[in-house]
Amino acid sequence: MSVNFPLMLVLSTAITGLIWLVDIYLLRPKRIYAADAVRKHTQKETEDAIEKVMKEPLVVEYSISFFPVLLFVLVLRSFLAEPFQIPTGSMIPTLKIGDFILVNKFAYGIRLPVIGTKIIEVGDPQNGDVMVFFPPHEDEYFIKRVVGIPGDRVRYEDKTLYINGEVQPQRFVAELPPNSPRYRVIEETLGGVSHLIHLDMHMRLKEGEWVVPEGHYFMMGDNRDKSNDSRYWGLVSEQEIVGQAFAIWLHKEPGLNLPGFSHNGWIE
Repeated sequence: MSVNFPLMLVLSTAITGLIWLVDIYLLRPKRIYAADAVRKHTQKETEDAIEKVMKEPLVVEYSISFFPVLLFVLVLRSFLAEPFQIPTGSMIPTLKIGDFILVNKFAYGIRLPVIGTKIIEVGDPQNGDVMVFFPPHEDEYFIKRVVGIPGDRVRYEDKTLYINGEVQPQRFVAELPPNSPRYRVIEETLGGVSHLIHLDMHMRLKEGEWVVPEGHYFMMGDNRDKSNDSRYWGLVSEQEIVGQAFAIWLHKEPGLNLPGFSHNGWIE
């Protein structure tokens, strides 16, 4: 079972903020009143007693320290940008396993954290965008490319993508590995965005045609024959969108390898 980090962050921020407010309006006035009461004693006794009386309880002290940090992280992560790590190879060659990416949280509208309700319209996903979302069958982050927006008729046949009856241009780049090729590297242009895809020469997965209704999106991985995407589990609802992936800022190979910056760049 995965940890719902956004929910934990919201709750932590709310709890520490509430404790801080309780201290400001309830506990601190009581400490000030108690400090005034001990000022009748000698100077030394007064200083020691006042210091002891005015000291915040440990939970208040930690809440005051952590609340601004948690609030900053909450605002940054919920409304501006959020980091993710790529766990699978479904977006190869665009994104590799171990890539750390940044996701623009306001590209498709400002949403409330946890519940995802859009409160401010900004823009809508377009064909060719790389998008992070929740699929309809799992409560896990997925990342794929948008290949169908509301109103589109998407057809995938013979390893070729058709949108509204028009073939999406492909250009052969290479066959890899050179001595015993297993897959082709193809440059595909989708929605004006050119990107590389992998096509396995020995696999032929699900084909078909789908109509994208209002408020939904059809998603596919760039590693076309090794991607669990909308061909299998259906469409992504507008309410399940997280944001647009726009940059790779770090890469780490599995195991004890050190992270590096050789794969950094913008995501196309």
